[in-house]
Amino acid sequence: MVEPRPPCPKAKVAVFISGTGTNMAALLYASRLSDAPFEIVLVASNKQEAAGLALARLEGIETFSHAHQGHSREDHDAAMEAAAKQAGAQFILLAGYMRILSEDFVRRWEGRILNIHPSLLPKYKGLDTFARAIEAGESYAGTSAHLVTQELDAGEVLAQVRVAIAPGDTPETLAARVKLAEHQLYPRAVADYVSRGSDPKHLLARLRELALALPETYERESHGSPGFRVGTEKTGKFFAHFHDGHHGSDRVAVLVKTGSMDELLHLVETQPESYLKPAYYGASGWIGVVLDRPDLDWDHVEDWLAQSWQRCAPARLTKLHDVAEMF
Repeated sequence: MVEPRPPCPKAKVAVFISGTGTNMAALLYASRLSDAPFEIVLVASNKQEAAGLALARLEGIETFSHAHQGHSREDHDAAMEAAAKQAGAQFILLAGYMRILSEDFVRRWEGRILNIHPSLLPKYKGLDTFARAIEAGESYAGTSAHLVTQELDAGEVLAQVRVAIAPGDTPETLAARVKLAEHQLYPRAVADYVSRGSDPKHLLARLRELALALPETYERESHGSPGFRVGTEKTGKFFAHFHDGHHGSDRVAVLVKTGSMDELLHLVETQPESYLKPAYYGASGWIGVVLDRPDLDWDHVEDWLAQSWQRCAPARLTKLHDVAEMF
């Protein structure tokens, strides 16, 4: 009997603020619910007098402030980043942080910075969103949780909430109601996003995208689980299997072909958090690349899929692939 999968460690997040920190407070108190998948390890601000810092200190959260005046954007970002790393943050949450981040900072934290924006993106990026929505005669305003990219307010939208615009609304009255929606939306969106790394459905979807991008590949069930083959329907071979807690294991992994048993055993012995020897498959050279771990590098998974595809594909495909690699 397979034991229940142990709970994943909570994701460590740093929250960047510039003012009162009401969204930070919503995140903080949500993080203290028993099933919350994240914890706040730092609240940082570009303003030493930001009221949100006092609240964070009152609640026992480490704080950091670094005034941006007199510093280049890059130097200021470096100080904020250093504090986040020192606190052990894996994600950065922007919550009323009124600074545009430098390109290098965003690149280093790609996929790990979230923001809450007061509009239904992609509408009304930037500032004065409520006045613009009212002036345009919109029926709804709202709020969006999204990933941060180098283009302002253009990252993937993770979740949204609509808020009706009432006759006679002003930007101030509308903002007050949208703020309530933000406090509900942001903690939920953050929880869902940081949990992706342990969600088998999300991991399979990402794996499927990478596997099916390889030449002449298709999906077929194998022993009750998704598998990926290369070649024709009649003679194709499996080059990857999705492994979700099977045969006594409590991990989510992708099974791929190694070059030898020596390679398999060496990887499993020296990197047990990253690799596993699957029951009933290991003797055939299959190794499990563990997917439900916080340090997962999807480029590394993509490399393993390509290597396994190369070992299982018919010669006519591998020859073409080798020629393409030369260019």
